[in-house]
Amino acid sequence: MADRTKSNSKHRKHTGSGHDKPANKAEPAKRFHFRYVLKALGPGLITGASDDDPSGIGTYSQAGAQLGYGIGWTMLLTFPLMAAIQEISARVGRVTGHGISGNACRHYSAWLLHVVVTLLFIANTINIAADLGAMADAAKLLIGGHSIVYVLLFGVTSVLAQIFLDYKRYVAVLKWLTLSLFAYVAALAFAKVEWGEALAGILIPRMSWNFDYFTTIVAILGTTISPYLFFWQASQEAEDQRVDKTKRPLIEKHYGARREFSRIRADTIIGMAFSNLIALSIIVTAAATLHAAGKTDIKSSAEAAEALRPIAGAFAEAIFALGIVGTGLLAIPVLAGATAYAVGEGRRWPVGLARKPKEAAAFYAVLALSAGIGIALNFTPINPISALYWSAVINGVLAVPVMVLLMFMARRRDVMGRFVVNGPLYWLGWLSTAAMLLSVVAMGVGFFVGGNS
Repeated sequence: MADRTKSNSKHRKHTGSGHDKPANKAEPAKRFHFRYVLKALGPGLITGASDDDPSGIGTYSQAGAQLGYGIGWTMLLTFPLMAAIQEISARVGRVTGHGISGNACRHYSAWLLHVVVTLLFIANTINIAADLGAMADAAKLLIGGHSIVYVLLFGVTSVLAQIFLDYKRYVAVLKWLTLSLFAYVAALAFAKVEWGEALAGILIPRMSWNFDYFTTIVAILGTTISPYLFFWQASQEAEDQRVDKTKRPLIEKHYGARREFSRIRADTIIGMAFSNLIALSIIVTAAATLHAAGKTDIKSSAEAAEALRPIAGAFAEAIFALGIVGTGLLAIPVLAGATAYAVGEGRRWPVGLARKPKEAAAFYAVLALSAGIGIALNFTPINPISALYWSAVINGVLAVPVMVLLMFMARRRDVMGRFVVNGPLYWLGWLSTAAMLLSVVAMGVGFFVGGNS
């Protein structure tokens, strides 16, 4: 019997059957497809791309228009800081099977959770309103019509897609929407960039000791490191475990932890690098066109798109405006979803975009409420620029306690088990937290100095 087994084994080997195919008979290599790359990436890519929402585009456009190439170095500064805090957020979600709110309600006092979640709800809802307004203005630039119709169209479509689309299909749609951000790389082709000055601005920090300069740095930090991104990425890592039945929280199933952490790091670094590349493209485009032409007062992303027409041409304006619509369609679901996850996990409700509406009615109700209020704010006389400013203030103030909470959470063994965060990642997380604290202090000083001047 043993000899027959050996004989059969040899026969299979020589005939190329089974798994042992001869090298010269190997299957042809698969062709590269971008969709395979997108499929391999996960929450980190969507999180990074959604960071460049219409509100963020307005901030980066204003920075480039006001300060020129010399502000580009901030993108190199923020990249490791945002990558570190986002990786820590993702690790918490993957290890515990819960998002930030889900862990906070299990290990911290209820009042702290309520304050954080309330502020997050307010900031995200105002941000949704501002993004919808910017998207509507961009659509009006492209095809005319009434802004309020576009606000309703974009807002309602985003909510219905989150509630009724299959989760895997919806995530695939969000991944494809990240491609809309390449509009800002394309816009560079229409800008006469002084590449020597641009590279010097990126690689060599040049400080200007004035109020406007530091206000812009604070705005950039507040835009790139936002609390809703922490909540979203942590909750999406937990969500993936509910969708993929082969996955369990690493605290329960230790096997494969190193592979999962490597995936999270690669996903997060690629997502944040993509985010910063797009932000840098917007800054350089604005510097090469608007700043060079002396147009330094840009208050919104739509205004930046409109201002490009006489300088870089109608096509550049159209590309910029299309990017605003595309990034808004990506960011609004993340803003509303992060709010719903934060509230739902804090209340220990059934949560998750993979659940049917009847299985997580309260979760979807919060999502719809946040987006609905965001839509309604566009029907009020509230100044969208003022609303966006206060949203940035709330986000900046909220980011610090959330980051402190996250750093303590990532170090607790009763939360993370053997997978507590340590080493360079841990200290980079604290450095990111310190940078946000300094930015909030600077914002507060600027507010009082500006108010008294």
